Amino acid sequence: MTALTRPAAVLPLAAPADPTPVRRTVRLFRHEPLLLDCGRPVNDVRLTYHTYGTPGDHAILVLHALTGTSAVHEWWPDFLGEGRPLDPTRDYVVCANVIGGCAGSSGPGELGDGADVPLSLRDMARAGRALLEHLGVRRVTVVGASMGGMLAYAWLLECPDLVERAVIVGAPARHSPWAVGLNTAARSAIRAAPGGEGLKVARQIAMLSYRSPQSLALTQSGPSARRPGTPAITTYLEHQGEKLCARFCERTYLTLTEAMDRFQPTDAELRAIRTPTLVVGISSDVLYPPAEVQAHAALLRTSEYWELESVHGHDAFLMDPGELPRRVRAFLHSE
Repeated sequence: MTALTRPAAVLPLAAPADPTPVRRTVRLFRHEPLLLDCGRPVNDVRLTYHTYGTPGDHAILVLHALTGTSAVHEWWPDFLGEGRPLDPTRDYVVCANVIGGCAGSSGPGELGDGADVPLSLRDMARAGRALLEHLGVRRVTVVGASMGGMLAYAWLLECPDLVERAVIVGAPARHSPWAVGLNTAARSAIRAAPGGEGLKVARQIAMLSYRSPQSLALTQSGPSARRPGTPAITTYLEHQGEKLCARFCERTYLTLTEAMDRFQPTDAELRAIRTPTLVVGISSDVLYPPAEVQAHAALLRTSEYWELESVHGHDAFLMDPGELPRRVRAFLHSE
């Protein structure tokens, strides 16, 4: 992200404590396979995960975004720490890199013996459930944003007996043609230019949907400081593409975006969800407009909708969270 002048802190909280993250990798489904929705059974599935706090039978499970990792302390510092929504001094916090990911968990090619297999968000939820069983967790609160928010819907549908409450930030229950179209364009870029160049373009397409016109006008107007004579927005997008290409896998990008596009729960399925859920829309989100997010939240039997006011678009949950941590903390700790 481009450096911003951040608003003054609105949380009367102590400075974040060192969450002392613990990173581990476990192999699951060594004896009984995980049956994927595509019909393929897979064994010996590797999941890399981080934990924070003291293990117990209840956990807060954080679900990461499309290009995220299990290292919550690196990408959501406003949320993790003493006195914050994810408080390792009182909560056992768990985050796993999803299957199909490229941050330690089994990637698409590994699951398919070299050939990528189609994955679903429900597959990811079932693999996550096996991890929680391995950790001795019997009750869970799920917190997810962006792809993680869509994955939270999958958890609500797949594991209603396990999930006690949920927080969904900046995510619909299913992709609109607009969101599918953006992902289709990104995947087309990757397939047209494999080897990294297509992934860079895919990231540029995505970044435009993660911000708003106002946000880019505020942060990327005028000439570039990186390359004189070039617009700032041009070098910003180039930089974002290069950064992702250095740390991410194009096969994972294809697999995860396809899983998101295929996740299309019906209204009837959503109405059957009884778990208390906080759903958060973002006022300037052009990827997942707040009206769309709110409409899906209204289908849930026990939901609360709140809207984050920010000019910075979809990525506001990361770069301009404002009152969001306070709202989430209040919901998580309410009776």
